[in-house]
Amino acid sequence: MRFDVLTLFPGLFEGFLQQSLLKKAIDAQLIDVALWNFRDWTTDRHQSVDDTPYGGGPGMLIRCEPVFECVEAVQAECEQPGRLVMLTPQGRRLDQRLVEELAEEQRLLLLCGRYEGFDERISEGLRPLEVSIGDFVCNGGEVPAMLIIESVMRLIPGVLGDEASAKLDSFSELGHLEYPQYTRPREFRGMSVPEILLSGNHQAIAEWRSAQSQARTEERRQDLFSGDGRED
Repeated sequence: MRFDVLTLFPGLFEGFLQQSLLKKAIDAQLIDVALWNFRDWTTDRHQSVDDTPYGGGPGMLIRCEPVFECVEAVQAECEQPGRLVMLTPQGRRLDQRLVEELAEEQRLLLLCGRYEGFDERISEGLRPLEVSIGDFVCNGGEVPAMLIIESVMRLIPGVLGDEASAKLDSFSELGHLEYPQYTRPREFRGMSVPEILLSGNHQAIAEWRSAQSQARTEERRQDLFSGDGRED
């Protein structure tokens, strides 16, 4: 799967791409991540990409010209133009269902905004899928883009050492929270591993985990039972 990140700050991704499972997936050619800078499609000597908003107001907006030209050039890099995703607080909230949808794509182009955001005509003309990582505002779209890469890559065959890991994550399958898990030592500061997990009875352990998952979800995220936590 290919991720194209379109940003004003490609340097933010340098460390991110060199760590842990993501680096292993890139080295194994399961994932390809390409970084693009909007400034490379500017025409003035200052490489300006922003301007003041019509009608006044604080901050600056990213202009149409460099973004349109950047997107069109990057789409032309491959036969498959890919699905364009704009990271914005006004978009569809990122949840596991959306992650699963994005994982079906062969290529994702991730548009990272800055300042006060994009000129509205970028959304109107390019018609991206607008995605929000939550009801809060970041300095830009780079960290949200990293979250999309991190969550989507887990569903790409071969990335995880054990494919069952993704299926048992919180919000997967039934959409419930994951059950509690334990490892050695058996006793730690007066806290013990539940005896059922030491029994060797796999059916009983599976039933216990299912009950724990349901109880934890009911206690912490009742909205997931009503379906409110999994958006259409």
